[in-house]
Amino acid sequence: MTENQRLKLLIDRLNFKTQKEFAESLNIQQGSLSDILRERIGISNAIKDRLFLKFNVNITWLEEGTGEPFLKKGPIISETKEGVPYFDISLSDTDTLLLEEDQADYFVNYKPFNDCTAYLPVYGDSMYPKYASGEIIAVREVTNYEVLQWGESYVVMADEKSNHMRSIKMIYEHADKSKLILRSSNPNFKGDTIIEKNSISSLYIIKGKITRNLI
Repeated sequence: MTENQRLKLLIDRLNFKTQKEFAESLNIQQGSLSDILRERIGISNAIKDRLFLKFNVNITWLEEGTGEPFLKKGPIISETKEGVPYFDISLSDTDTLLLEEDQADYFVNYKPFNDCTAYLPVYGDSMYPKYASGEIIAVREVTNYEVLQWGESYVVMADEKSNHMRSIKMIYEHADKSKLILRSSNPNFKGDTIIEKNSISSLYIIKGKITRNLI
């Protein structure tokens, strides 16, 4: 049985009367869901994120067929502003990271990270294995760039002076106090990036992640 076929089982397990209702709950088009169920396309990481967050779906079961379909407990999704907002965006697709609550896809009430600013999905492999594509990170905004935790991972958004960089990187101290060293955790992404502190438009420290094996 493929993961697409297992998704069809979830619709019945979750007691949705129609595929349209299920598609609406995941904020996707009914036609896209139909293509997935007919195995014309795969299940995206964004949809897997929503299945995990909204319905506690065990993604390992969905992908591999092992374990139980649902986790016993997990983050609680709220339609109201209870918890931390989740934004289903890719850093590479946005010029600025404006985390306005009104633009949130939904809110996640999960006590370990309720002091954070937002949840964001990870795209790309530059920070693997520390943060893998498909995982969800909890971030908190940093306003004082003079007090940073060296070696920790940050979401870095820079202006035109740094080519509008939008990335997740580990930050290290530079000999020049006006600059920062940015580094990937993936050894396949070699070489440091040096940026000026005053080119940073917004900065968020990563406080943790919600993984598929969290529970």
